[in-house]
Amino acid sequence: MLEISDDGRTWLLTGPASSYAVHLTEGDELLHLHWGPRIALADAEALAARPLPEYWPFESPLDGHEEYPVEGGPRFVRPALSVRTDERRGTEWGFERYETEGDELRLRFRDGGLGVTLHYRMRGDVVERWVTLDNEGPALELLRADSATWTLPEREDWRLSQLHGRWGAESRLARSPLTHGEKVIGSRRGHTGHQHLPWVALDTDATEEHGEVYGCALGWSGSWRIAVAQLPDARVQITGGAGYDDSGLLRLAAGESFTTPVFAGLWSDGGFGGASRAWHAYQRAYVIPDADQDRPVLFNSWEATEFDISEEQQSVLARRAAAIGVELFVVDDGWFGTRTSDRAGLGDWTPNPDRFPSGLKPLAEYVHALGMQFGIWVEPEMVNPDSELYRAHPDWVQHQTGRKRTEFRNQLVLNLARDDVQEYLWERLDGLLSSAPIDYVKWDFNRCFTDAGWPGEPYPQRLWVEHVRALYGLLDRLRAAHPGVAFESCSGGGGRIDLGVLSRTDQVWTSDNTDPLDRLAIQHGFSQIHPARVMAAWVTDSPNAMLNHRASSLRFRFVSAMAGVLGVGGDLAEWSEEELAEGREWVTLYKEIRPVVQRGDLYRLRPPRGGLSAVQYVLGEETVVLAWLQAQSYGEPLPALRLRALDPTASYECLETGEIHRGAVLVHHGLRTALHGDLDATVIRLRRI
Repeated sequence: MLEISDDGRTWLLTGPASSYAVHLTEGDELLHLHWGPRIALADAEALAARPLPEYWPFESPLDGHEEYPVEGGPRFVRPALSVRTDERRGTEWGFERYETEGDELRLRFRDGGLGVTLHYRMRGDVVERWVTLDNEGPALELLRADSATWTLPEREDWRLSQLHGRWGAESRLARSPLTHGEKVIGSRRGHTGHQHLPWVALDTDATEEHGEVYGCALGWSGSWRIAVAQLPDARVQITGGAGYDDSGLLRLAAGESFTTPVFAGLWSDGGFGGASRAWHAYQRAYVIPDADQDRPVLFNSWEATEFDISEEQQSVLARRAAAIGVELFVVDDGWFGTRTSDRAGLGDWTPNPDRFPSGLKPLAEYVHALGMQFGIWVEPEMVNPDSELYRAHPDWVQHQTGRKRTEFRNQLVLNLARDDVQEYLWERLDGLLSSAPIDYVKWDFNRCFTDAGWPGEPYPQRLWVEHVRALYGLLDRLRAAHPGVAFESCSGGGGRIDLGVLSRTDQVWTSDNTDPLDRLAIQHGFSQIHPARVMAAWVTDSPNAMLNHRASSLRFRFVSAMAGVLGVGGDLAEWSEEELAEGREWVTLYKEIRPVVQRGDLYRLRPPRGGLSAVQYVLGEETVVLAWLQAQSYGEPLPALRLRALDPTASYECLETGEIHRGAVLVHHGLRTALHGDLDATVIRLRRI
């Protein structure tokens, strides 16, 4: 709901539990009024009537109160907008008007030829904010154009939550006191990055289910930056947007414009769990394509075959996958060009004639005949120097004149900002998806930007922004032309996960680390912001040969992966008949609980810190609990789990034991009988009767 004061200078957005208010002073200064529990328009107007505090000359009365600080004038905080022309730098803007369209509020300002529009939209209790910059005057340079600055109230002892990591250890949750000064996280790598997810949360005394939590998440899949500043007066401001530094985003000529990505904010008084559930509901309702459709159980061939693949061999795996109930069969790397290792073939997106003499169509039709969908792996933004594409167009990669072209994984990054590169990829990928009945594409991105140059381009640094916009445009175009094809975002695991790419893909590859114990911590962090509906998780072989050689039971591996979108990545050709039979039982069980896991509300009952950990999903009358025993010392008894969100007046049947529980359920007996030792796991289902 959007309300506007009679004088048209105070605006109030209200969701089910929260409100957001801003006010324009008589001097055209846009001030932040409120972000938190629901208030009425009269309350916002009363806040607007309060004068700004008076400061000594070394402080600004606008700092910590201004809604979108620009560079220039009486300001000292980090600017959200920094503009440079040939004559001057900074912004001195004036208010023009406000507009509304549906539930969207637009506040329009102008500085000479530059128009600045601040956009607001309330979706549930999530406030979406972004900015449009229109240039109608001489050319100018956008050094920095952040999507929003968020202002938090004056509190003591703020605590910052963030998700950090590296390849194979993504989405690790860290909480620490926020000290005075700035905390800056981001990526200067050209993609979202394994090191940080673009999300932060702040609280003072929240627990998992109680207390106020403020959270912000950026929807951008390239380099980005979020700065959290503890100001001298105990206020906190969070500023974020595309680009890592202030060296320049774009140059806007007359008639050109730039729209920033969405920077979304959420206030919740339901603790970290309540905030997570609100973020999940928002993404399922407004971000993720076709989120009401459950994702299928998939098999991926990579760990079974790596590059050594053939049509006959994939057919054998497909038969075994179908026999255990898999619904989507995916051929990973190695099906195209001269791709017999990671040294060649990237960029040549045609089936290898020796391995697939009639193309992918016969295998895809065979997979369909087995009752499964068919998918493939691609890495369109990359090229191997040993490829037909690179030999024909060496100038199509990012590079600096006279400098060595740095290779990672024997590959270079295509300059997607170039129109000819975009058209090449469109023709190849559209032709590929038209050549065979392909239902799914795993879109990978296996190296960061290093030599991000564009020889001959007057403003080469624009490739950092234009690469991402071209990626989005290509995905949008392919989805429109092939509406039945689902896409997964992958970047060596969790290197490209954010609200921007999630608005164009159906799921994401969470991590290359498939060790089921390591994944509990990764999935715990991931769940702080993103829902199980997009979290791909695989059952792979034991011991885990890729990372740590830890051995684990098939039971533990399945229950760990069933916390998200279940996949199988082990070598089914080597599984025994007993393992195949057990796998079939777990897949059958997952299909029964899948709607609850992928669309239900998540409650983190116990975090993965050793001992017992557990999560609960609730959808309608059904509850599913996944529990993992990571270690048990000195024969200590298992703790009881108190389940959440159940009706205290109702009765619930445990489908595993047949027991009837009344009211708020403490799960104890079922755990004690199901879990027998270290690295054990179980599934408990309850249904209201």
